[in-house]
Formats: sequence, C-alpha cells, structure tokens
Amino acid sequence: MKKLLLFIFVLSLGFQSTVKADEGMWVPMFLKQLNIKDMQKKGFKLSAEDIYSINQASLKDAIIIFGGGCTGEIVSPEGLIFTNHHCGYSSIQKVSTIEHDYLTDGFWSKDKSEEIPIDGLSVKFMKSMSDVTAQMLAGVSDTMSESDRAKKLAENEKALIKEATEGNDYQVIIRNFFAGNEYYMVVYEVYTDIRLVGTPPEAVGKFGADTDNWMWPRHTGDFSIFRVYTSPEGTPAKYAPENVPMKSKWHLPISIKETKPGDFAFIMGNPGSTQRYLTSYGIDLAINETNPTIVKIRTVKLDVMREFMDADPTVRLQYASKFAGTANYWKYFQGQTKALKANKVADIKRGIEADFQAWVNADENRKAKYGSVMDDYKEAYEATKEYNMSNWYFREAFYRGSELLPYGARFAQLGKLLAADSVDQEKVDATIARLREGVADHFKDYYLPLDQKMFGETMRLYYWGVPADQLPQVLTKHAQLFEGDFSAWAKEVYAKSNFTSAEKVNALLDNPTAEMINNDPALKIWDGVFDAYRSMQPKLAPINQKLAKAERLYVAGLREKDPNKKYYPDANFTMRLTYGSIGGYRAADAVDYKFYTTTDGILEKEDPTNPEFVVPAKLKELILKKDFGSYTNKKGEMPVGFLSNNDITGGNSGSPIMNAKGQLIGLAFDGNWEAMSGDISFDNKLQKTINVDIRYVLFIIDKLGGAQNIIDELTIVK
Repeated sequence: MKKLLLFIFVLSLGFQSTVKADEGMWVPMFLKQLNIKDMQKKGFKLSAEDIYSINQASLKDAIIIFGGGCTGEIVSPEGLIFTNHHCGYSSIQKVSTIEHDYLTDGFWSKDKSEEIPIDGLSVKFMKSMSDVTAQMLAGVSDTMSESDRAKKLAENEKALIKEATEGNDYQVIIRNFFAGNEYYMVVYEVYTDIRLVGTPPEAVGKFGADTDNWMWPRHTGDFSIFRVYTSPEGTPAKYAPENVPMKSKWHLPISIKETKPGDFAFIMGNPGSTQRYLTSYGIDLAINETNPTIVKIRTVKLDVMREFMDADPTVRLQYASKFAGTANYWKYFQGQTKALKANKVADIKRGIEADFQAWVNADENRKAKYGSVMDDYKEAYEATKEYNMSNWYFREAFYRGSELLPYGARFAQLGKLLAADSVDQEKVDATIARLREGVADHFKDYYLPLDQKMFGETMRLYYWGVPADQLPQVLTKHAQLFEGDFSAWAKEVYAKSNFTSAEKVNALLDNPTAEMINNDPALKIWDGVFDAYRSMQPKLAPINQKLAKAERLYVAGLREKDPNKKYYPDANFTMRLTYGSIGGYRAADAVDYKFYTTTDGILEKEDPTNPEFVVPAKLKELILKKDFGSYTNKKGEMPVGFLSNNDITGGNSGSPIMNAKGQLIGLAFDGNWEAMSGDISFDNKLQKTINVDIRYVLFIIDKLGGAQNIIDELTIVK
C-alpha cells in the first residue's frame, strides 16, 4: 500500500515459527524451486510455468493491480475485470449523482457504448520480476552507517530504474524483501482508460456493511465489473472515444462446478503489508498505544461524518467512499488488538526471540554479528515511545483530518512563485491552470459544515493527545487564544480561508496575490504543524536507523538459523500466491462454522429499518421463488460466500480464488474476526479468507442485473 510517512511501528518485523501449506505469500517466480511439488501433491493440476512466465502468456497476465490498493482479474478476451465492490466503490461514487445514484441503485451496461469512463482510475499488469540484490548492494558494506547505506541504495536504485525504463513506457519499481536483505525489480504496464461495466446495488455489494465487516457468516455480494481499453493499436492510452477493449493475453475461465471442504484452492494478488517478523516489542507498542489511538481518532471522525450523512442524502453520497475507507481499518485495529491479546502473540514472539538469542550466544562469530540485535530492538522501541503519539496524531488527526488543510497546501507553490523577487509569469500561469483543473473535482465531494466540524474535533484530539512539549506552536497558540474552544477556532478559520468553496477558490485564481495565499489561515496552520513534525525528524533519525539495522540482521539471522526452512517475505504490494484448501473452522468452544453461506441467510438477516441489512425487493423475490438459474449447488441452494485457509491481507481485496485447474471460483474480500492478528502472526487453526462465490456473482449479474451480455462474454465451465 502507498504510505506517506514512515512510522516505526509499521517498519518493525517479527517471525513465525512454522510454515505450512496454507501459510505463506509466495513470490511467483520462485514457485518452481519452493512450492510447485507441494502444490501438485495437494491437488494442483498446472505447472509453475502456467502461473508465471516471461516467455509466454501465463496466469500472471490475468492478475492486475486495480487502482491504488486492490487486485483484480481479467475474465474475458476483451479486457473485462472482476474486482471487489469495495475496491470499485470510490470509482462508482465518483460517477454517481442524486439523479443517477449507481451506489444505491447499481448499474449494468447492456452494450459497450454504455460503459462509463472513470477519470483517474488505472490498472497495472506485471510484465516481469527479477532479483537485483547484487546490483542494489553494490558498494554497500556492513561497516557503513545506516544513512550512508540508504544513500548508496537510493543511488543504485535510481540507476537501475533509469536503465530499465529507457526506450519504453513501463513503470518500474524496486522493493526490498526480507527487511532489506534482498531486492527485486518489478516491471509494470499501466493502462488508464478504465470503464465501469457493472455493479450491484449497494444493498448487495455492501450487504452487512460495518456490522458484518471482518465477520463470518457473511452474505455480501462484494464484486464490481470494469473493462480495460487501449488505443486501436492495442497500446495503453488515455481515454478517447476511438479506444477499443483490450485484447487479453490471458483470461480466467469460470467454474460453476460444486466445491467441497478439502478442495485445493489458490489465490493470486497483491497483498499490501504484513509484519510476520514483528518482535514482541512492536506488539506491545501496538496493543498499548498505537491501535487504541487510531481507533479513538477514527471513532470521532466517523461520528462527524455520520451526523451529516444521516441528515442529507447528498452529503451521504459525497462522503460514502470517505466513510467506508475510514471505517474499514477502524474496525480492523479493534479486532487486531483483541486477537493479539487473546492469542497471546507477544508471548509467542518472546519465546522465538529467546531461542534466537540462545542460538546467537552459542557461537562467537554469531555473537559478533547478531549479539546486539535484541538489545537494539529494545532500545529503539523505548525511544520510539517518546514520539509515537505525536506520529499517529499527526497522521490520523491532522493529515487525514479535515480536508481544508491539505487542499490549501496545494496552493503553497503558487504563493511562493508570486512572492519571488522576480515573478516567472509563465510558471505562475501554468500553476494557476493546474489548480483550476482540480477545483470542480475537489468540491464535488466536499461539504463545508461537515469539514468545519471535522477540523474542530480533530484539532481538539490532537491538542489533548500529544505531549505538551511536542505540540505544534500554532496549535498551542490558538488553543489559548480561543480558551480551548476548538469549534470557535474552526468557525474563524473557515470564515477567513479562501479555500472553503469553489467560488472563493476561483475568485482567488482570477486575481491571486502572495499575501492572500501565504496569509490564508489554512495554509499557515498546515505549515505550522508540518514545521513541528519536521523538527522531530533529526531526533527520530537515529532511532529509525537502529531499528532498520536490527530488523535486517534479525531476519538474516533467522534464515541462517534454519537454512532448510522455506521462508517467504512480508507482503509489500507485489504479486504473491497463496495456496490451501476450502473449509470451515471452529471459532470458539461449541462454535463451529460451516464453510459456505446461502441466500437463506440474507433473508434471515433482513432488517428494513437498518440500511446495512436492506434486501432489494427484486432480490428477495428471486430468493423466495428460488429463481437461481444454473448457479445452484447440488442441494438447490444459492451459495453466497465460502471460506478457505489461504493467506491474504489488505491489497488482496478483489483477488481471484481459483481451483486446481486455475479456474475462477470466487473473489477474496475479507479475513475473519477471530484471526485479526494474522498480519503479524498466522494462526493455522483460525485464519480464514472470506470469498464471494462466483456462482452468486453470476446469479446477480444474470438474474438481478439482467446483463446477459456480460454473461455471454465469460468462459463458463459447467
């Protein structure tokens, strides 16, 4: 996932003592060496070359990065994409209006001419992945300081990317694996003409909403459909009416055959971030400080949004995507804290750390190399505690608080240009044109009264949550000036700022002056808080460096300690494969969950008074009549969701779950509540992936949506 800031908590790593078939986010290019024999033994029918090849079309060519943080898959010869509803949610919201509310009502194109272009949406296909560890570490030595090491790595990375992108339009990234012990280069081809093809109504795609989020049993039809378009020549291109559907290199056939517990199942996708090598120190910090802080701040933000959304349907539509994005990990961090405690993960890690230290102490050479690792971890985390609250309040209450402040910051460059001794009018005009282009888009989904209250509430939280000696001066000054009445401060800021409406912004851009921009209260607050944050960085730098070195040596030592063990790197939003099987689980004493749900559960949960559990009239009619077409199981039931023991995390949303033949049987979209500690510690007994059954997807497209044209485009295996 993209992260603006580097926080010590998310950098720390820890270790899992055992690796089983259902645990592991495996790098596709290493399947032949590490996994394929085990996969085939468990029932897999294809070869490693069928999954990942740079010489011929393979399964990897059907797996995409969808938008900025999800996975999707190509399911037709003409670039049709399946992904989750919650992955397409912001795009659906973007093209929705009160008159054409596709979030609430759904949308089904009956012809390609009806498909809706989504401005700003892109998808990425991975062309290749290669090991560039030797090139990245050229000139790097163990005696270097961490800052010198980082500079050399950045220099090597820049040279490698420059070479890899010469003469082409590919996007190239280099990611570190195993805490900086290895580096791989990933080459992507990016497509930017993406169009909405179909989406179920929100009452299907988000059925259960926050109440059912991360929960089983689940009855959510979490899918949406898009299409990739190219130039007439078949190359990536910006939107144009003459563009054509992409000719797919590989698309997934869809199986509607019966599934049962024990069936082999695998998932390919782009998991965002895990911390499987996190130490007990990191877990203690998460439980005691970080997670409760995130939950506290997000609770307030959600309450503010909900107040205005419930009062006005226009505001509800404007903030639907923002609310969903905030709520998802608000609940996640609650569940993670509970699971970390219940599963005694910190104690498990302490045992692993003690074994590691005993191994180190048994050999003088190992003591020389790894002897200080655990002490360095301890010292780094102790030092981290001094600044941890400041970091998280900055991130959650300030940077992700009100929209006025980051929006106003967009005008800072224009203010600098206008204040220069010699004004470069060409640059000024270009900057004004760029800013003007974004005005309509920003204010389309902006409601001033909501944002004003958000400012007051988040600044209040920031003021009372951060140690007094770390508070930004601008915050302390205004808290005293307004005698702690942050609502009054917010009222004044929003009355005086030029960035609170499209009319004000356009008037400013018509006749901008350095004084109007640079003295705007929103920009001054932004600069003041950022200045305070920057002032902490010199103090944080040595802590970060000590932690970076400790984690790199710790992971290297663990791999050296058990050289015959198959290790997988933490997720970092690059393509991975996880394999396992379909099946239910025992959640607690006397609580045994079946591996699938049906449409019967939708009617059992129905509550017309609760927006989260409303059942569309047509869907209810179809269920009562059992008008399920050819998509039922052998019992005549309409399956909705099912469980597998695959290893996924955020970023895997929308990933295809496939059977032993590589045929699509569902879309992964969630994890289960009892194993919310899974990003840190995989629990082989509890951890499950929640998938929407592909038969339910097809049923909704066909029977509820009446989109036979979409069904006809798919390759369906009966």
